[in-house]
Parts: sequence; C-alpha cells; structure tokens
Amino acid sequence: MAGKERTDTPPRVRNIVELGRLAGVSAGTVSRALAGSNLVSAKTAARIKALAEEHGFRLNQMASRLRTQRTGVIGIIVPLGHEKRQHLSDPFFMAILAHLGDALAARGYDIMLSRVIPHAPDWLERIVDSGMLDGVLLIGQSNQHATIERVAERYRPLVAWGSHHQGQIHCAVGSDNFEGGRLAGARLIEGGARRIAFLGETNAPEFRLRHEGVAAAMTAAGLKKGPLLLRTHIVSDGLEGEIVAHLERAGDRIDGIAAASDLIAVTALRVLADRGVDVPGRIRVIGYDDLPLALHTVPRLTTIRQDLEAGAAAMIEALFARMAGGEAGSVQMTPQLVARDSG
Repeated sequence: MAGKERTDTPPRVRNIVELGRLAGVSAGTVSRALAGSNLVSAKTAARIKALAEEHGFRLNQMASRLRTQRTGVIGIIVPLGHEKRQHLSDPFFMAILAHLGDALAARGYDIMLSRVIPHAPDWLERIVDSGMLDGVLLIGQSNQHATIERVAERYRPLVAWGSHHQGQIHCAVGSDNFEGGRLAGARLIEGGARRIAFLGETNAPEFRLRHEGVAAAMTAAGLKKGPLLLRTHIVSDGLEGEIVAHLERAGDRIDGIAAASDLIAVTALRVLADRGVDVPGRIRVIGYDDLPLALHTVPRLTTIRQDLEAGAAAMIEALFARMAGGEAGSVQMTPQLVARDSG
C-alpha cells in the first residue's frame, strides 16, 4: 500500500500573525522588521526575515502602504506644452531619467513615468491629487510655469528641473541657462565668429535664457546685431529638414551656430557635412547639455555642460526633504564650457 508522498517543504505562512507566532514576536514587530524599521534589533529582524524566506512569506505591500499612507511611488512627469511632438526617447530625457530612476531605486521607490500634453488647465492637479504618488518630479517647466506655481502653493513634494526666478514658489534645479548661453556666445566670438545664429525655440524658459545669454555676449563684444534666431523644433521628426531650410535661407550670413541643445547641434553638424561646409573653418558650432553623443560626432562637439548626475541628485534630495515636511530651496548650478573641435 502506497503511503503519502513526503515533502520537506515547510508549510506556507499566510500572514504576519502566523509569522509572528513562529518567531515568538508580535505581528507589529514582524511588520516593522520586514519594512526595514530601525525600531527592531538587527538580530530579531534577521531571524524574522529568515523565517519569512523559509516559509515563503511576502509582506502585503498594498496593506502596508495603506497603513503608512505611503505609496512607494514617485511620479516623473515630462510636460510638453511648448513642444508637443517631442518624444521620451530624446537623448536629454533619457540621460536625466537614468540618473533619477537609479537614485529612486536605491531608496526603494518605484516610478510612474508620464509624458503629458497639457490640454486641460488642471493637468497637474489631477496628477498630484491622484493618491498614487508620494511626490512628483517634473523634467522641464515647458510653458507651464503658472500651472506649476499654482500647484506648488499647496503641494509641497514637487520639484522641477528648470530655471528659478525671483519670487518663484516651486523648487527648481537646473543650470544657469543665461550664463551657459553667454559662454557659448563668447566662445564663438573668441574663435572669430561675428554673424551668429541661435538654433532653437525661445518659448521654453531655459531656451529663452540661453538665447539671451548669446545676445549678451555679442553685445559685450561690441557686435551691434544680436543672434539670428532660426526657430528650430527640438524633435527628431523633421529636425534635419528644418535645419537644411534655415541654412539655405541664411546663406553666407552666419559664421557661427549656438544650438539650444546637443541634439540640434549634432543634426546641424550632419547637415553642414552633407553640404561640404567646413566646421569649424567656415562655421563654428556649439551645443548645449554635453550628452554622451557629443563625443561621437565628427568633429567632436564643443558644448555647454549641465551636470545632469549632480542635478538629478539635487532633485532627489530636495524632493525627499519636502516629503519629510522640511524645506528645500531651488538649486542653480554653474554650467561649464567643454571645448572640443567644432567651435
């Protein structure tokens, strides 16, 4: 007669009460130990975690979050009011997202990533009032400064990548875009450029300040005309065609290009190479951001560096300070000229 099949697998524990009985502690101690609380001794926590592993127990994260009023999720939002066709695959977004995502994962948080076209005036209210997030990081202010200010008056755990202005309510981390533009303009002028074009839009605050910085450098050098504004969308779709059209119309009127971003600058280098234009001999080109792709162009791209890793870390620090009820002001980093071969 065949007997019952034997198994050495321990019985599965269904809840923290049963695990507490096995460990000889209360259910509350089990919950605190599995949540990583320092209120439980390291020895007791290790024993509880070992028993949980042995008996196949996993803490009910949803129940835990309901008790603590925390979701364990941070929203990373990309508002695109000024450039609705821009993609999350944009090299700048990918670079800063990598730093933010890694830093949040190291703190045990998940992320909710959202690309938002602000069709409704309350788009940001809907996000912060959803109950799904412990805090919100905005990558860029777009043309939504008024909306961000309105929400920041009552919602504290909100930090944006972008510019800070006097009297601004919301916390922003970014580089000094005016100074970055000035550095780009001064570098072009130092290299002999006198007829400088700015490739980019100016309806986003960061790009507008970069344009103003280039203009200031030209004024300081005694150049009566400011930069020729060649409005260029910061999207991969159609970007090359726009730059081709701009350069055909500009003809010999320009000998220097200050681009609003590295992506625009890299595309400009490609267009100039296709047309047989010597860079930097005939036209000098400077980008903005210092993304990894700047090292892989021919010639290598001279650019203005924003320290995205340091900026992402500052955003995280400010967000968590605000989530804890503390204060955190805006941070403005100093941009740096990275001199390579293109300008």
